[in-house]
Amino acid sequence: MSKQAASLLVLFGATGDLAQRMLLPALYELERDGLLPESMKLLGSSRSEMSDAGFRDHVAEAVRGHSDDVDAPALEKLLARSHYQAADSNDESAMASLATRIGELRDGDVVFHLSTAPRLYAPICEALGRHGFGGPGTRVLLEKPIGHDLASSCEINDGVASVFSEEQIFRVDHYLGKEGVQNLIALRFGNALFEPLWNARHIAQVQITVAETVGVEGRGDYYDHSGAMRDMLQNHLLQLVCLTAMEPPSQFDPSAVRNEKIKVLRSLRPIGTRDVGNVSVCGQYAEGAINGKVVPGYLQELGRDSNTETFVALRTQIDNWRWSGVPFYLRTGKRMPRRCTEIYLQFKAVPHSIFGESGPKIDPNALVIRLQPEERIELMLMSKTPGLDRSGLKLSQVALDLDMHDVFANQRRRSAYERLYLDALEDNGTLFVRRDETEAAWQWVDGILDAWRSEGIKPRSYPAGTWGPSSSVTLTERHGHSWRE
Repeated sequence: MSKQAASLLVLFGATGDLAQRMLLPALYELERDGLLPESMKLLGSSRSEMSDAGFRDHVAEAVRGHSDDVDAPALEKLLARSHYQAADSNDESAMASLATRIGELRDGDVVFHLSTAPRLYAPICEALGRHGFGGPGTRVLLEKPIGHDLASSCEINDGVASVFSEEQIFRVDHYLGKEGVQNLIALRFGNALFEPLWNARHIAQVQITVAETVGVEGRGDYYDHSGAMRDMLQNHLLQLVCLTAMEPPSQFDPSAVRNEKIKVLRSLRPIGTRDVGNVSVCGQYAEGAINGKVVPGYLQELGRDSNTETFVALRTQIDNWRWSGVPFYLRTGKRMPRRCTEIYLQFKAVPHSIFGESGPKIDPNALVIRLQPEERIELMLMSKTPGLDRSGLKLSQVALDLDMHDVFANQRRRSAYERLYLDALEDNGTLFVRRDETEAAWQWVDGILDAWRSEGIKPRSYPAGTWGPSSSVTLTERHGHSWRE
């Protein structure tokens, strides 16, 4: 398969919300920094009829609305690359016209980015295959989550695989493109300090939290069909679990990294009917306050009754040599007190305090890897509190900032899609998700959802602006731990 940079990016769903907020601005940032292949063209497509000029106006509006300090020459250069062709995968005539346009613009490899509903992935790919675009020199990006459960995921993957080989399929989880995730990989495998401690002998617990302050924000119909488990935990949180827990890959390439990630997913202890009530909590936000502002509950926003969860907390285990006995606490929810995505590793306490029973309290060391809202890494250490210590030594926990903001102050923080687009254009699949990863994650999540249904577990209400139902506190405290808040 060719490894040359793509000459054409075909963006399906080019007028959609994701394209407006993230994809088109990311392409502009790459253009501004001279990182796009010199001869690459952009072909936008959606069901809406639009001229090339109309699409260029749409691109300019997206860039101006979501980028700071727009550079006019760079924007003009991106607009000069931009073209448009309306298409509907159910309309063979429209797809034939799109195929003709692709043939006119193509001068090498082609990347198809399907920023559409997952149910359209297979029909679009099958149409592309009929027009000869499934062979070498083509690749396809698919946005996750792929499917609603294991069965639908397999059906979609089968449809795409009938046209594109696995090496040509790039499943996107934009969390994998975040700077903080790259920092996690560098921290673990680029330093001799941490990897010897990264195991059950030295780590007491791991927490991974993805908290949002927003509600469903006009996505009520979609969200009510998916819920927090499918929308966030099945893809984003489990990918973070994989990168946190995986063994060192032999090298930093797609196959080696993915091989280690799938081992983690297959080592996750299944959660079934016997223990689902003790190791899982689901919730749904009610009316409350965020930053002093009253916000409606989920049912008010949705406009109907629903048992869809907007909060999930789990206590799980990874049954392998490295992590045996270490609890992994996973938590995600909407209408939380603050926006936060972070990985928290708490190390075991010192085996013996030299300060005696009446001496200072020694808090365990901890490592905090924060992905949102700002990306940074902090190491929590015990330090002497300044003073003369006439009544005994005093200790305080302090944070050592490992993100080196001052060192990289002059370097712009890249968005996730900038990195992912460059990798896809250059045919590097390291930060994308393989089929077996997707299906292993669905299999594990389906087991929990089936257990909820079997046991009649319904979401518990929690006020907006809080950290979920009170039972999520019990989930950790019964084991001597507490959520980091």
